[in-house]
Amino acid sequence: MSFRGALKARTRNPATCSEGVAGFRVRRFAPSRNDRRISNLIFGALGLVSLALAWEFGHRVFGPFVLPSPVETVSCLVDLITSGQAGPALAVTGANALAGWLVGAALGVALGIAAGVVAPLGAALRPVVTVTLGVPPIAWVVLALLWFGPRGLAPAFTVLVTVVPIVFSAALQGILARDPKLSEMARVYGAPPLLRLRMLVLPQLLDPLLPALATALAFAWKVGVMAEVLGGGTGIGGKIATARAHLDLAETMAWILLVVALLLVCDGLLLAPIRRFLGARRPAAVATG
Repeated sequence: MSFRGALKARTRNPATCSEGVAGFRVRRFAPSRNDRRISNLIFGALGLVSLALAWEFGHRVFGPFVLPSPVETVSCLVDLITSGQAGPALAVTGANALAGWLVGAALGVALGIAAGVVAPLGAALRPVVTVTLGVPPIAWVVLALLWFGPRGLAPAFTVLVTVVPIVFSAALQGILARDPKLSEMARVYGAPPLLRLRMLVLPQLLDPLLPALATALAFAWKVGVMAEVLGGGTGIGGKIATARAHLDLAETMAWILLVVALLLVCDGLLLAPIRRFLGARRPAAVATG
């Protein structure tokens, strides 16, 4: 038997049916991907509707000078899009946030795997990562503005420095939590390094890595916009700073709404496939009489 076959046999689901307690039959099944996807979309929509209702309630309680209405904000957002103001700002902020996130995530994963495999390297990198993670993002923004200038690489660099420690910690934890039996089986069957990486290391990394990537993606947009606000860039952060100076709450909320919408889109495009893959690996079980 090859290593692939042995691994599939080792990780194969239990029998489809088995006798349960007190004569109940436990039937194991995996809901279809479409069912899970529809369920996630429905509950996700309910969450967004609840947030919109809370927003409307806050507007009615505190008034438009504190919180503009959702309708007014959406109308302002439509005007920004149709007037052509949103496109260039979106391109700048998206490039800063996604470039910093992608490079930071790749660097964090690589360093985390290396630190987990090579113990001395892990011992050396852990305090460095802890110190880096302990520096407030606003401090990195100020330093980056001094190093790169307000319209340079400051936002992308700040995002990168914020993302690396988050992803590194998750990747390191995933490597340290590997199943030793699977690693021993790979050694016995003489599996090549690339095959071990693809069939053993990466699947075991996904569980701790996915939440870290989602958190890092959210931080990428927040930190990138914050750097642009302080640096007066041409991205969404710069537009927010201008709207704040004009005391235009509706436009400010419109830009914030655009950032949140882009975060949801990026999460769906970049991380939803990983969630579906992990969901397919966890079939549900119910008990029936």
